[in-house]
Amino acid sequence: MKADQKVEAPSGGGSKKLIIIILAVVLVLGAAGGGAAWFFLHGKADAEEHDDAPSKKKKSKKPSGPAIYEPVEPFTVNLQPGESGADQYLQVAFSLQVADAETQEEVKKNMAKVRSRILLLLSAKHAADINTPEGKIQLAKEIITALKEPFEDRGSPQEIEDVLFTSFIIQ
Repeated sequence: MKADQKVEAPSGGGSKKLIIIILAVVLVLGAAGGGAAWFFLHGKADAEEHDDAPSKKKKSKKPSGPAIYEPVEPFTVNLQPGESGADQYLQVAFSLQVADAETQEEVKKNMAKVRSRILLLLSAKHAADINTPEGKIQLAKEIITALKEPFEDRGSPQEIEDVLFTSFIIQ
């Protein structure tokens, strides 16, 4: 009799469920791994920025407005003799870029000290040292360093940001 035969369910449905479950687990693990990687890589940098933000605000007095420039009267100085022993002269004019109006007033008030420091610095140079673009960049750094020193004993240093040459003639 044919009634004893059993009807079996198709076996393809079980393997499809297994594949879907495996794919879901792989997606969840991938998302968790990606989220953890983002947290560890970007989370620390963001946290450092937030931790440093108050200290950056205290240190930085840069105004959001336009830059402030203080022109310095032109200098004409004797340079140190070169290999030929001939006298050489430097005529230079420049402006100082300062951090704020307070620094600008301090520089104006102490212009005699500014000019003296620069004159001593320039007169110690050889023409060969400052004739190249690299030499001029180095000279600008030296001027900044000389002018950042406080004008008064136990005073605060000036915030000189840049030296911008407007004329530079070696003869």
